[in-house]
Amino acid sequence: MCGICGYLSKRIITEHELSVMNDTMKERGPDDSGTQLWELPGGRTLGMAQRRLSILDLSELGHQPMSTPDGRLSLVYNGEIYNYRELREELPEYSFRSNCDTEVILAAYLKWGIRCVEHFNGMFAFALYDRESGELFLARDRMGQKPLYYWKSGDQLVFASVLAPIMKCPGFQGKIRKEVLPRFLFQEYINAPETILEDVFKVEPGTVLTWHDATSRMTICRYWDVSERYEAMRREPVSDFGEAKEQLKELLRSAVRRRMIADVPLGSFLSGGYDSSLISAIAQEQLGGTPLQTFSIGFEEKDYDESPYAAAIAEYLGTDHTQRIIGEQDLLELVSDLPKFFDEPMSDSSQIPTMLVSKLAREKVTVALSGDAGDEFFCGYGIYDLVRKAQELDGIGRLTHGIGQLPMGHGKKLEDCYPFRVQVISANRNPKTRTQFGAGSYVELAGRLVQRSEDDPLLPVNYETEDRYPSGNWQITRMLLDMDTYLPGDILAKVDRASMKYSLENRCPFLDPEVMLYSYRLDHDLKYHREKSGWSKKYILKQLACDYIPRELLERPKKGFSVPLGKWLSGPLREQLLTYGNAQFLKEQGIFRPEEVTQLIAKFLSEGDKGAGTGQNYSGLLWSFFVFQQWAAYWKLV
Repeated sequence: MCGICGYLSKRIITEHELSVMNDTMKERGPDDSGTQLWELPGGRTLGMAQRRLSILDLSELGHQPMSTPDGRLSLVYNGEIYNYRELREELPEYSFRSNCDTEVILAAYLKWGIRCVEHFNGMFAFALYDRESGELFLARDRMGQKPLYYWKSGDQLVFASVLAPIMKCPGFQGKIRKEVLPRFLFQEYINAPETILEDVFKVEPGTVLTWHDATSRMTICRYWDVSERYEAMRREPVSDFGEAKEQLKELLRSAVRRRMIADVPLGSFLSGGYDSSLISAIAQEQLGGTPLQTFSIGFEEKDYDESPYAAAIAEYLGTDHTQRIIGEQDLLELVSDLPKFFDEPMSDSSQIPTMLVSKLAREKVTVALSGDAGDEFFCGYGIYDLVRKAQELDGIGRLTHGIGQLPMGHGKKLEDCYPFRVQVISANRNPKTRTQFGAGSYVELAGRLVQRSEDDPLLPVNYETEDRYPSGNWQITRMLLDMDTYLPGDILAKVDRASMKYSLENRCPFLDPEVMLYSYRLDHDLKYHREKSGWSKKYILKQLACDYIPRELLERPKKGFSVPLGKWLSGPLREQLLTYGNAQFLKEQGIFRPEEVTQLIAKFLSEGDKGAGTGQNYSGLLWSFFVFQQWAAYWKLV
């Protein structure tokens, strides 16, 4: 686990300047640092740098940048290749000098070329330069667990794990890309390949970017496509519950076993929910009599506190459990840290508790397992219930939409007067966005807040990509969409930044390629199953978890926890919100429309949120606005 950065350029970037870029990522790699420059034909310079968090082969032999003995290849790499030992057996022609997975990437490339990425079971982002072909490869893992950004400026390419090194690169002038802001305000994150900055992009999950040095030409090849993989695996469906459960259990056991390989202390997050409990139980099974270290946080607010459930599960499993009860002030104190460690704006407020549990875990371990991605692959989110209902009510929606076009005067239609929940179904006519529930009032408002001329381009606030998933089941469509967007753009990015703030490596067994592919083969009824008591989400995972943990410890009403954004923005953060929303400040900033922002803030502070399902719940939009302004101020982009 590391942070990487570098460049290919005719412009002189000194080793000191590269070191400055590299040192912006100290938290990602506190154990070692390396920089190296190479002169290339045509007056070009290749620079590579890495900050290392040592996990495998703690010796100096794992130092990066790493090159082959003949100097043909040079590599900087962030991540873990969990099957690196098996791959070494397939690469007997290479004389290994280390016992780390970094060198396996070099050897694999020499045998398979850049198609080597298809052989890797792991999370990774790397930059590899081949002097023989004159090509620089930027590659990212299948689901985007590890981040990778690039900035193209003329014949210069700069890359980095996160934005900070790029923003510190000589010659870089950061300009806000306003057309992505409405999407960010509404969705709380910016998905690949877009970023908040002009001319800076993310390498998309499951892709390899190739920079052809001689021509400064760039090509992008996708080696893992969610929709294509799903369609391919559905040709071999699995419908038998017993068979599916046993096979899934063995695949998860293998996935957990691979992710427990480490030369440093390892533990597991344990919230008390099904996913983290299942992963922790399997990990404890692997350790036998040695207690697994598990970690959870609880909340002083008892209505949200699930720590007793986590503690009970830990006691049953026999783990060495550590928990910490936190108050609202503990959460609030981390707000000022957000722009530094989330160096691209992200306003999913669960990032704050994620930072706190990562901090707790890092006191004892360097690697932590998590249950992330179980919801996306096994139908776990509450939104999937709403998607089912929306599909069932689609006929009524078409009817109410048609009636709703009747004029009501003053430029309004009857549909505009419908209750908010009816509007959502009635206006849900676009087949490209029908599972996203982009309520018109929020989408429209997000667009109005950003200052632009009528001719300025604006990316759609909703991701208009659902036609890529040809399923007649709206739930499946939404799940695949979430795998492509929400999972890498929000969940995995959040966990990466929150854990790396404390130099903690997070590993997700549910993202093992074999587990993901098998989940595609399962009949949907095995994930979303109708029982006598109603619909059960993540059905097969729940049944599997009950093989390890008594059902009575797992089955309980989920309390959940949400940061009290409305309370914060109208209370301790009020003055800061008003400063960011000052009309004169906004006018000088030139990003937001002063009149729209000031009206929204005034309305919110005077009336508060009206509650979910009213179309007047604005604390989420204002929190995104607040987070952006805080980020822009920290990085001096306003």
